[in-house]
Amino acid sequence: MKNIKSLALGLISASVLAACSTADNTSSLKEDILVAPIAKKVPYEMSAHGHSRIDNYYWMRDDKRQDPEILAHLEAENNYTEQQLKHTKSLQSQLFDEIKGRIVKDDQSVPIKKGDFFYGSEVSGDNEYRIYTRAKDLAGTNKEVLLDVNELAKNHEYFSVSGLSASPDSKLLAYGEDTISRRIYTIRIKNLETGEYLKDEIKDTEGGVVWGNNNQFFYYIKKDPQTLLGYQVYRHVLGTEQSQDELVYEEQNKAYYTYISKSKDGQLVYIHHSSTEASGVSILNANDVKATPTRFIPREAKHEYSIAKLNNDFYIKTNLNAVNFRLMKVEAANIGDKTKWQEVIPARDNVKLEDIELFNNHLVYQERENGLSYFTVRQLSNGKEYKLNFKDSAFAAGMYGNNELDNSSVRLYYTSMTTPSSVFEYALESGDKTVLKEQKVLGDFNADNYASERIMVTARDGKQVPVSLVYRKDKFKKDGTNPLYQYGYGSYGATFDPTFSTSRLSLLDRGFVYAIAHIRGSQMLGRPWYDDGKKLTKKNTFNDFVDVTKSLVAQGYGAKDKVFAVGGSAGGLLMGAVINQAPELYRGVAAHVPFVDVVTTMLDESIPLTTNEYDEWGNPNDKVYYDYMLSYSPYDQVKRQEYPNLLVTTGLHDSQVQYFEPMKWVAKLREYKTDNNLLLFKTDMEAGHGGSSGRFKRINDTAIEYAFFLDLLNK
Repeated sequence: MKNIKSLALGLISASVLAACSTADNTSSLKEDILVAPIAKKVPYEMSAHGHSRIDNYYWMRDDKRQDPEILAHLEAENNYTEQQLKHTKSLQSQLFDEIKGRIVKDDQSVPIKKGDFFYGSEVSGDNEYRIYTRAKDLAGTNKEVLLDVNELAKNHEYFSVSGLSASPDSKLLAYGEDTISRRIYTIRIKNLETGEYLKDEIKDTEGGVVWGNNNQFFYYIKKDPQTLLGYQVYRHVLGTEQSQDELVYEEQNKAYYTYISKSKDGQLVYIHHSSTEASGVSILNANDVKATPTRFIPREAKHEYSIAKLNNDFYIKTNLNAVNFRLMKVEAANIGDKTKWQEVIPARDNVKLEDIELFNNHLVYQERENGLSYFTVRQLSNGKEYKLNFKDSAFAAGMYGNNELDNSSVRLYYTSMTTPSSVFEYALESGDKTVLKEQKVLGDFNADNYASERIMVTARDGKQVPVSLVYRKDKFKKDGTNPLYQYGYGSYGATFDPTFSTSRLSLLDRGFVYAIAHIRGSQMLGRPWYDDGKKLTKKNTFNDFVDVTKSLVAQGYGAKDKVFAVGGSAGGLLMGAVINQAPELYRGVAAHVPFVDVVTTMLDESIPLTTNEYDEWGNPNDKVYYDYMLSYSPYDQVKRQEYPNLLVTTGLHDSQVQYFEPMKWVAKLREYKTDNNLLLFKTDMEAGHGGSSGRFKRINDTAIEYAFFLDLLNK
């Protein structure tokens, strides 16, 4: 077998190799004679519904990720990208130092109370990973180290821990570790009294556990190694082999994800069944090592709900006769009977019920109206309410870390595009606010130098699309001269609220206007906003993004020849569709881990997570969905036209969007595009969907993207 590096070089033209050699054996590669790697074409025919497609790059798929020719081509692309960006190395270093220089090296989280301890984490110096700790009080008196991830990660290029969970008696710690970045975790158990590890190692899991109350068993979810679906719930008894674990629940419907959690009072284990358009819960007694699951109610198509337990009552957040959800309540004895449900918070057409948190005497609920979040505290004894107030007109906030029913306060995180993240606690009785932490930004950052706006843009069909904007005041004149960085996602109902970013400051300080387009496919304007951007209305997502770009330029927020667009994963699909539709609008585009080969992927149930996606995109085994998906699939719709400058990134071990999707897309773009613009493709050979592990390694990826855009501005 040939050396991979040698093969990679063989994929680059002879003229490039000649340019690499000089008389003194040093490397000198001139940019003007660089030639991009050209992939071979091997026609592969696929047929469905009487329609045939030829995929010349299907050969790039290797599920084992061992094919030397494929790996060599990826190395060749990496080499080409590195050479094309070689002249930006100093700029990349400058950006890296800027971004890293704003980060507090020695930092601690705000500890979260669970049981008898306050659990937290900290980072220090140039360490890439967190150290997990606990103490008996919030101040951290006599703090003990539970896990030093820096030590665990020493011999790994990639390392991730997941689902840290202490046993009810606080003597054992379970956690998952992933050293490949496929999000397949091995669960390990640490004795916190001795520091030693138990022999129990549970492989091929989701990474988290839920403990039984006698500290001798736990539940975990096992993944299918091919589809990567977590579909089996097992019960493991400490001291036994994994092969002896008892299968408690197996999900037969491949459209559902499976999760596990525990009720806040610790008495029940929840098995969550979640698909795009339906959900459900099954219940186990956490005290019984032989417990079998019971459905809360029978699963129904189109019915989504979640539950929370308080004493003998269950509260149900449900979309039953409520598009934007409502809150109901039922006694434990009647959980299987929807006719016994009592309304607690009614449904409202223009207000979405997003989240609830229960305490012994209070209910706190979060709603979203016109894209903005509101929090209300209700006293359960008398129904009296008050709202929590925030200073910004547009912000991101949410409840977290409220693990105890007897808490006297509710904890929230808060941030806006000009306000670094903070952690607050509000006293439930009085509403008095305590600031537990405010994120520090080192250097010369001053929030008063920046301004944010929330505007509405009229889409081509008349719908009003929210847009969040931020810029540096002294760099912005709204005269159509500023470079514009526009971000979008628009899938799965995921709502990207306006949050603060330390790295973004490097763009704002150079005159960029940063925009988040809250396009259809999110739930920024409630559930109907999501429903109008999926399946047979998916093109609204792409049209909204393009229409936002046009409007921002027309209103003077950005220069028409200085617009840059960015999206990742399903946002990478957005980028692919947008540049097929309106390539002339964008100077440069970054598509990270892009989902671009929609039809082929959705027709192949062996590809990880495919079957869970039918309710999002549609099932192309039905002709109506096949035709519609084919009409926008970025890979299938590549055409002979000019495309913007493109930076495409992926991870070889990506578990959500397989590396071969962007690899094929880049190869086809090289074949079809009629311009001389840059097309760069970078594969992290050690990472997966989330990119590099480690807090500083990730900055490299950001620095490369920013340098790519800034360099284009100077050409």
